[in-house]
Amino acid sequence: MPEWLKEPMGGVGGEAPPLDTICYRLVLAWLAGFFVAGVYWLGLGRRREESATLPTTLVLLTIVIAMVTLVIGNSVARAFGLVGALSIVRFRTVVEDTRDTAFVIFAVAVGMAIGAGYGLLAFVGMPAILTASLVMRYGVHDTAANGTRGTLSVKIGLGLDPEALLGTVLSQHLSEQRQVGSSTAKQGAAIEVNYQVRLRPGGSVFALVADLNRIEGVQGVELRGT
Repeated sequence: MPEWLKEPMGGVGGEAPPLDTICYRLVLAWLAGFFVAGVYWLGLGRRREESATLPTTLVLLTIVIAMVTLVIGNSVARAFGLVGALSIVRFRTVVEDTRDTAFVIFAVAVGMAIGAGYGLLAFVGMPAILTASLVMRYGVHDTAANGTRGTLSVKIGLGLDPEALLGTVLSQHLSEQRQVGSSTAKQGAAIEVNYQVRLRPGGSVFALVADLNRIEGVQGVELRGT
C-alpha cells in the first residue's frame, strides 16, 4: 500500500492506526450499528412501516462516528477542525418522538467508543439501554390505561390561529399535547400543524378526527399512532 495512504497528511497529529486496526474497528462498528438498531426496534416496539428510516440511520451513524473518531485520534487540531466543518450542516427534520433523539445519541456514543478502541464498553452498554427501554415501554409510557400516543397533523387555512381554532376540541379529547412543528401545505394554500399527543383514557381516535373535521377552516386531519 502506498505510504501516503498510511500516514496523516503532513505528519501532524501522530501516526495513523494500522490497517488491520482500522478494518477491525469499522467492522465492529458495522455490527454494533445493527445491534443499536435492534435495541431501538425492540425497545420501542414500532411497526415496520413506522420505523423503516431511523434504524438505517442508526447503523450508518455508528459507522460514520467510528470513522470520525479514528480520524481525530489524539489530535486536538483535527478535533476542532471537524467541529468547524460539521457546524455548517443544518438539519430541519422534526423529531416527533423524543425517544428517537436518545437512540441517535446512543449510536454516536457507541461509534465513538469503538473508534477510540473501547469496543467492550460499547457492547456492555447495549443490554443496559435495552433493559431501560423495555422497562419504560411496558412499565410506564405505553400502557393502555395512559391512553393512546401519537402524532397529530392538522391542515388549516392561511390566516387562522391554530390555538384558537383547535384548542377546544383538543382539550376535550387529549390529556397531553405538544406542538412539534408547522409547515406550509397544498402549495402554500394551507398550514400544517403537527402535535405530539396522548388521548384521554378510553378516548376514541375516530371521535377526535371527526370533531376536528367538523371545524370550519380545517382542511385535513391525520393521526399516526406510536
